[in-house]
Amino acid sequence: MNQIEVYWAKFLKETKTPNQPYTSWHFELNERLANELLELVLQGKKRATTSSIYDFEQEPLPTAGDYSVITNWSGEPKCIIQTTSIQIIPFKDVTFELARLEGEDDNLESWREGHIRYYKQVCEAANQKFTWDMPVVFEQFKVVYQ
Repeated sequence: MNQIEVYWAKFLKETKTPNQPYTSWHFELNERLANELLELVLQGKKRATTSSIYDFEQEPLPTAGDYSVITNWSGEPKCIIQTTSIQIIPFKDVTFELARLEGEDDNLESWREGHIRYYKQVCEAANQKFTWDMPVVFEQFKVVYQ
């Protein structure tokens, strides 16, 4: 068993949760931001994430009730989240009310700047172009284990 599987098994045993499929991932595309966003989750400040629709070309979209083992950049499991809701909306329609659930920014402009930078990288890797109308996957979650 790898360390993620061990962490998952410990969660199942300690919480008496029935075994089920789960994903494992880290935030962002670089070490500094991945670990900073993880810290916001662990502090209870980050309760949502917004992904490009292109992040899900090779995997299914998350749904309410799904579990994810969240790791740091190095792949060490640090917590388990459970998705509470999913909305697929155009990027331009993300309001500050939604954006602030991510716990990262003090205003919508800085949230947009950071996310556009991220989405341009994701889109380039997927042979797509970022547009303000691009669908994004807004996922709210709660930490269920750490």
